[in-house]
Amino acid sequence: MQTDHSNHQPNVDTHPFCYLATDIGTPSNVGGLFRIADALGVEKIYLTGESLAPPNSKIRKVSRSTEKYVPYEYHLSAVKVAKSLQDKGYRLICLEISSNSIELRHAPVSKGDKICLVLGSEKDGVAAELLEMADVVVHIPMQGINSSMNVTSACAIATYALLEKI
Repeated sequence: MQTDHSNHQPNVDTHPFCYLATDIGTPSNVGGLFRIADALGVEKIYLTGESLAPPNSKIRKVSRSTEKYVPYEYHLSAVKVAKSLQDKGYRLICLEISSNSIELRHAPVSKGDKICLVLGSEKDGVAAELLEMADVVVHIPMQGINSSMNVTSACAIATYALLEKI
C-alpha cells in the first residue's frame, strides 16, 4: 500500500552541499535540480551562464514549486562563483566523464566536508576551466549503450552517494 503523503513532515535542515549549474538551458532539467535539492537537503543552487532561472512556468511545473523553498542565485560567471565557494571552504566536485575522472564511489570525500557539485550543460558538459579548478572530477560508470545520462538523473545519483559519505 502506498504511503499517505499527507503524513509527510518536512525537515528544514540542509547539508553543507550546493550545486553549481552551468549552462543548463532546459527548463525541465533546472526544475529537476530544484526538486532534487529539496528532496535531499541541498542548501543552495547557483545557476550560471546560460542556465535558465526562476520565475519560469516550466521550471515551476517540474520542480513542483520547490524553487520557492530552495535558495538560489544567478550569476553570469561560473568561474567566479566556483572561486568564491572554494574560498569559503567548499570542495569542488565536477560531475563529468573526462580523461582524469574517477568513479563516483571513489570520490575522496569525508564526514564534515563542504561540497559543491558542479554540473555542466546538456550538450557540452562542464567547461575545461572548471575542470581545472576542481578538487576532483567524478563520473558514474555506464553499462549500457549510452556513455552518459541526463544531468538531473546523474545529479540525483551523485548527490545521494556524496551525502552518504559526509
